[in-house]
Amino acid sequence: MSKFTEHNFSGQKALIRVDFNVPIKEGKITDDTRIKAALPTIKKVLADGGSVILMSHFGRPHKDIEKKPHLTMADFSLKPVAAHLSSLLGKEVQFADDCISDDAGQKAAALKAGEVLLLENLRYYKQEEKGDKEFAEKLSKLGDVYVNDAFGTAHRAHASTAVIAEFFPADKKMFGLLMEGEVAAAEEVLNNTKKPFTAIIGGAKVSDKILIIENLLNTATDIIIGGGMAYTFYKAQGGEIGNSLCEDDRLETAKELLKKADEKGVCIHLPADSIIADKFAADANTSSAVNTEIPNGWMGLDIGQMACETFAKVIKASKTILWNGPMGVFEMEKFQHGTKTIADAVAEATQNGAYSLVGGGDSVAAVNKFGYTEKVSYVSTGGGALLELFEGKQLPGIAAIKN
Repeated sequence: MSKFTEHNFSGQKALIRVDFNVPIKEGKITDDTRIKAALPTIKKVLADGGSVILMSHFGRPHKDIEKKPHLTMADFSLKPVAAHLSSLLGKEVQFADDCISDDAGQKAAALKAGEVLLLENLRYYKQEEKGDKEFAEKLSKLGDVYVNDAFGTAHRAHASTAVIAEFFPADKKMFGLLMEGEVAAAEEVLNNTKKPFTAIIGGAKVSDKILIIENLLNTATDIIIGGGMAYTFYKAQGGEIGNSLCEDDRLETAKELLKKADEKGVCIHLPADSIIADKFAADANTSSAVNTEIPNGWMGLDIGQMACETFAKVIKASKTILWNGPMGVFEMEKFQHGTKTIADAVAEATQNGAYSLVGGGDSVAAVNKFGYTEKVSYVSTGGGALLELFEGKQLPGIAAIKN
């Protein structure tokens, strides 16, 4: 049973760490997925007769202002989020123009049952990212109960995600509903794996995915590799890849991964062919080629028909599926067929009883784009956090609550 669901928040102030780091253009939120994901947790506290104090980061104010001097701290304010959240909740969300000031303290102290307060961007203070204990303690004084519902930041040992939990007893710190769902989904794939277990790993660079592939060699039966990273594997084996993306400094790494997979009896599936283009553009001329014979001046931008058929067959035979990363440049219509084929196959396998977890910004974007969000078992909100979990790392934000 969920610790959060069992807890009665009546008369209590819940200090909830959320991930409201959302895209904002000209003061308007262009994608409110992360805000909506936090609503069930907020609503449960309010329904119990508690009040809610929300805290989040937004962007990297200090680093970004250094790089782009035209920006100011006001460009990193969470104020537009308060207005948007008000409309989603159908009630006024109060706003504190700081997170640890007297104003924040007074507004938090004055909160009545059923009221919501959003604190200003935690990263206005450098102490947040440094995991400063004193800063964490000041935040902790605002609430009676600490709830971490920000899976997207669980891999960071920041003051509001990991350190703050020290200031709450075991029965007054817990995951929110979103975080519980994320942890349960990841544990389902990590610990309750039904075989065959297929991991679909896409994206541009081998270097970004080395650790996750190495760790998955211990549990997966099949690993499908797509996207730009596949060409590094082909070049490592002596293939002609034309102008396709390649990390020349990772050729030995690619060979090592193939060797380790062979030793462990894990089947690594590389795409046999590609849709190739004469330039990286939506209006490029296209053709197809096997991945060992891509002509000079041409680059692979999507998996080809043979790869689509092979990959779909492997996925549909799976009982557990992890998908992280697209098969090609799916943002351009000419190069989206491979990623869409994977989404189709994952949805069909799920319908036939497989457990499927989709995570990582681009694969989540693809699932949303093609309308498959409801057709897979779980769509994760955390890219980096999910990757680190599957790399075998302990996430500070999770450990802080569990330990």
